[in-house]
Amino acid sequence: MITTRTARQCGQADYGWLQARYTFSFGHYFDPKLLGYASLRVLNQEVLAPGAAFQPRTYPKVDILNVILDGEAEYRDSEGNHVQASAGEVLLLSTQPGVSYSEHNLSKDKPLTRMQLWLDACPQRENPLIQKLALNMDKQQLIASPEGAMGSLQLRQQVWLHHIVLDKGESANFQLHGPRAYLQSIHGNFMHLRIMKRKRR
Repeated sequence: MITTRTARQCGQADYGWLQARYTFSFGHYFDPKLLGYASLRVLNQEVLAPGAAFQPRTYPKVDILNVILDGEAEYRDSEGNHVQASAGEVLLLSTQPGVSYSEHNLSKDKPLTRMQLWLDACPQRENPLIQKLALNMDKQQLIASPEGAMGSLQLRQQVWLHHIVLDKGESANFQLHGPRAYLQSIHGNFMHLRIMKRKRR
């Protein structure tokens, strides 16, 4: 079964310094039917005002993937690590127990727009704390996977994340790694989605 949901159906928030759209229950927005999808717990698109910041906070053991759509961000943790990422880059934080993390819009005059995903992390796996990848704007790019295949970011979960670029009227086919999939449109609209099961031999 394929379920579709428009941007207008998502949860929304406007705090002045932050404008957000929530795919699943998050913060003040709660829907008991939308608590995540498999290991995907959070999928937010947020716009931080110039110079705005998320104050340091701790997280459950999750992998946090930030896709920078516009602007430049800096991320710091309480262990002294810090990294910057700008539009067209993807940053992966492997959060650790007892470590706090902050995010800051480096620009004083331009908003920061980014998409953020939280994925449950397998407790037995210990990956690099910070990983960064540039989107190459190929038609299909593997941006994250369990083993870091094809130069992708390495997740602590059996999840494969692809970035797909389609021109108007164009279509794409690719093989799923399991029985479930989640498709998120970042820009534009998709008109038709079809999932075909592989025939058993």
